[in-house]
Order: sequence, then C-alpha cells, then structure tokens
Amino acid sequence: MNYAELLKNARENMNGNCKACKICNGEACRGVMPGPGGKATGDGFVRSYNKLQQIKVHMDTIYEEAPIDTSCTFFGQNFAFPAFAAPIAGTPLQYGPKYDQQAYTKAVVDGCKNAGTLAFTFFDPTDDETLKPIKEAGGWGIPTVKPWPLEVMAEQFKASEEAGALAVCTDVDGAGLALVQGGKNPVGPKSVKQLANLVQSVKIPVLIKGVMTAAGAKKAMDAGAYAIVVSTHGGRVQDQTPAPIEMLEEICKVVQGNMKVFIDGGIRSGVDIFKCLAMGADAVLLGRPYPVAVYGGGMEGVSFYTNMLAAQFKEAMMMTATQNIKEITRDKIFIDKSF
Repeated sequence: MNYAELLKNARENMNGNCKACKICNGEACRGVMPGPGGKATGDGFVRSYNKLQQIKVHMDTIYEEAPIDTSCTFFGQNFAFPAFAAPIAGTPLQYGPKYDQQAYTKAVVDGCKNAGTLAFTFFDPTDDETLKPIKEAGGWGIPTVKPWPLEVMAEQFKASEEAGALAVCTDVDGAGLALVQGGKNPVGPKSVKQLANLVQSVKIPVLIKGVMTAAGAKKAMDAGAYAIVVSTHGGRVQDQTPAPIEMLEEICKVVQGNMKVFIDGGIRSGVDIFKCLAMGADAVLLGRPYPVAVYGGGMEGVSFYTNMLAAQFKEAMMMTATQNIKEITRDKIFIDKSF
C-alpha cells in the first residue's frame, strides 16, 4: 500500500461527502455537513490549515549524529511519537455505510496501537458496546464524551474508567455541534464547577477538548484537568474563529507547564506536528485524515498512515538538529510575517 492507493480506495468506499483530497485543506468541502466540511463558510477549517502553512522549519544538519528519539510519555504510558487520532462521531452518516461506528472505532484503535500511539474515540450513547474496542485493546484509547446533561456525562466517565481506558475526554465545544443538538440528551455549555465534579468523579486523567482562549485554559486548570486540547472542533461548531495554532502560544503562556497542552486543527504531516511542538504543544491530534485511512485500508490503513506521520516527524527532527522531543523549541521554526 502507498498513500495514493489509500486515497483512491477511500474515494471508492466513501459516500462522496469527503473527496479524499490529496491536500486536505477544507476548500473542496466548505459547508459540507454531514460530511467533513467546516461550518457555514468553512473558514474555520481552511484557516486552521493555512495558518500552519505559514510556519516553516529551520534546517540544520551540522551536528554530531546520534539516534533520534521521538518517544513521549502521557497517562503513564510511552508512545512512539506525540500524535494521536482525534475522535470522529457519526462516521456512517459523515463518510458512508461501509464502516459503522463500532467498526470504525475498532479499526482506528487497533491501527493506532499497532503503530505505537493511540486513538481518541467517540463515546456513542446509542451503542451499548461503544467501549468494546478499547476494552479489547487493553484500555488503549481515550473515550470522548460530549457535553450532555451532567448525569449522562458522569455515567459515561465512570464507564470509561471501568473499561480500563487510559484517560477520558470531553469535547466541551460540542455544545455547538448542530448534528447532536435537540436530541434525547441535549448538549450545552458546562461550568468550571461542573467540570471539576466530573474530574473528581474518576481516578483516570481527564482532558478537556475545545479550549481556544487563555481564559478558557485557566478555567480548565481550575477544574483540575490533566490536559486541554486547543481546538475548534475542526471548524464545525462555529464559523469565523482563529486557527488553533494562532492561539497556542498565548494559551501555553498561561498554562506554564502546569497542565498538558494538546492541539488539533489542520495538522496533516509530521512536519506540522513538529511545528506545533515548537510553538509549545505537548502533543497533537489529527482528525479528518483518519476516516480517510480507515475507509482506504481499514486497520492496516490506519497503521500505514500513522507510521507515515512518524517517519515524517523523525525526518523533520533529523533535518533540524533535534534529537529528542525536548529539543523541539521555537528557534527551530520560522514564522511568516503575515501569520
């Protein structure tokens, strides 16, 4: 399998909402919802990708060669490199019926585990076995709970812990996701106190996804979160927002290492992962490329894509005189004046 074949297979297996573009930048799917597009004008998705492209890396190959260590540690576990699959909900509706949500989740959980990393998954309230792929993988995954009513969230947090998951996440920005508004369990904003109660209700680490301001990061710290994910939900919950990468440094300045900071939004390559870490992130999540990997090659497609990212990331480190994660610092990148 090569990447061109993976894209070709994905186009054949999906329902046409996603074009499996060679460059996944949001232009071809503006406003395509259900589907992979950004909300309304689609600017949120497009801007996230474009802003990352305004950051470049400084090459430096004059140094004493030594083994390059891409490994990292989170949740008490070691990973091959600091990149994870983001949670994707409603895959049959968004991408096509070839994979139901359970089959999609299993493919991405197992494929990521085989490649030495892990997947965040959608906690599907309509599926009694939504945690089965994580259980079968020995807890190697992070269920992501939408901001449902508190009693529902508490149940899902506890179920995630009992399933042996390494951590549990809530994507609080899901409060604005049109596809789940108005259902049996309505979504909505959550207060610091409510989030703190959820954090305290389980013994596993809790991540809060969808933080886009320094003030929001401070609130997440006050709630006791293990980490935040700087994210606009792929531009799918609100149009006309800044790109996550634009807010990252300001947020990291407030956090000051007291909480892990992850980021997603428009990240498409190992070089993009390097850029995000140089700007202050501890790790990244990638969303839309993973349905393409699943529909293009199942579990093997996920492992192939993840290993490709890891190789690109390692190459970027080698070409920038960077031999371990801690050495990926801001002086390794060049930021365009128009950023």
